Amino acid sequence: MFKNILLKDIKISRPGLWFPTVWIYLVPFSLDTSFWEQPIFWIGLFFVTFPLNYLVYGLNDYNDIASDKINDRKGNFLFGAKASQEHLAAVPKKIAIILLPFIIYFTIRSGIYMLLLLVFMIAINIIYNFRPFRIKERPPFEICIQIGYVFTALFSVLLNDLEMIPWQTILYLTLFAFQAHIAGEIMDIEPDRLANKKTTATLIGRKNTKYLMLVLLVLETYILAVWFQDYVLAGFLGIFSIWLLLDVFIFFKEKPYSVAQMKLFGIAMNLSAFASMLWALYSGKLLHPIF
Repeated sequence: MFKNILLKDIKISRPGLWFPTVWIYLVPFSLDTSFWEQPIFWIGLFFVTFPLNYLVYGLNDYNDIASDKINDRKGNFLFGAKASQEHLAAVPKKIAIILLPFIIYFTIRSGIYMLLLLVFMIAINIIYNFRPFRIKERPPFEICIQIGYVFTALFSVLLNDLEMIPWQTILYLTLFAFQAHIAGEIMDIEPDRLANKKTTATLIGRKNTKYLMLVLLVLETYILAVWFQDYVLAGFLGIFSIWLLLDVFIFFKEKPYSVAQMKLFGIAMNLSAFASMLWALYSGKLLHPIF
């Protein structure tokens, strides 16, 4: 019984979508510091996997029962659980129990600024999900508020006593967070419309949302290639941009993706994220803009 509940809670945290927080947490590190030898690095890395994503997606699912119930891509470790209302009712209390020891420990270790940062990260998730704010249904602000993901990098800097990342890197990570969120909105257009949930994608349509995502990809590619001279990461995004053009004009156009296709895309996103994480750590280019 306990094992089933635990597995469901892990599923709620969407392990298949942990890569944005892990990726952003790793950005401030440089290989020449041997950071992997420090226990605090691993504690922080664990925090940005299950605990942080349980906060993010647990509150999301707590407020999205209607749309999740009819969302065919849910119900797995890649895209999240289809949890019952009874199970989700206990999620906010579980989030508090899981987060509190980390908040205490990180505050003792890193001071008042860490406490303020963690409180802000919790607050931004409450503003996103709960009335009277519920930014998640106030397009396009539900995309803009994804800048909250970037604070994972600031958490990493504070916790591990690292140098502050450049503003150019912060801008790139912001666009990365916007793009990742838009990809999810595109996949959820049908269930969101059936549940009367307003998002940018449901308002402007699938093709226009893909165009918006393409604009972000082109901007990211430019920043990586020109500001950082990181032609490897720029190449990753360049290939993705070409695929999106083929998607829009040849393969899918206005058609929704099947569940099998979405799972394939999810696996591909995780593989590319893992490879790009290794490259970002190896090259260190995201820490040294030339512009």
